[in-house]
Amino acid sequence: MIVIKHRGVEQSGSSSGSRKMDTKLKSDIAESAAVTALLRHGFKVLKPVGDRLPYDLALDINGHLIKIQVKSAWERNSVYIVDSRRTKTNRHLMLRQRYSAKDFDFAMLYIEDIDIFYIMPVDVFNSYKSEITLTIEQNRQREPKSSLYRERWDLFSTWADKSAMTC
Repeated sequence: MIVIKHRGVEQSGSSSGSRKMDTKLKSDIAESAAVTALLRHGFKVLKPVGDRLPYDLALDINGHLIKIQVKSAWERNSVYIVDSRRTKTNRHLMLRQRYSAKDFDFAMLYIEDIDIFYIMPVDVFNSYKSEITLTIEQNRQREPKSSLYRERWDLFSTWADKSAMTC
């Protein structure tokens, strides 16, 4: 197993550290941070009971529900990475599948180290084949596509407004 060090705590994909942070704990932390950030931005947040739905949270904006999938990033080679696939595991098997466009409306990608969210519409999120690279500092001539979605809280309201016009 490959492991990536995260704030002195091991997680899947890291190589050293004394304690292991499993992916479920990491996702719980990301979801809690997402709820807090959404509430601070004035959104009405809904949290489904259980984890059997393809989304983690929902927003109610003027009666329109927006489904949100929350993903936690990990650091690799001075950039942050998010897997754009769902992972289902049990004791014997780890299965990765791509999300469908109907599973959720937005993905919130969370970088815990610096408390930053990237907010991507599902079609943008699904355009990545497996990993999404999130760069924090500009060190390339051309910014990655993901940088367009850093802290884009306005996209939720814009989406809800467009939904209201089509009803």
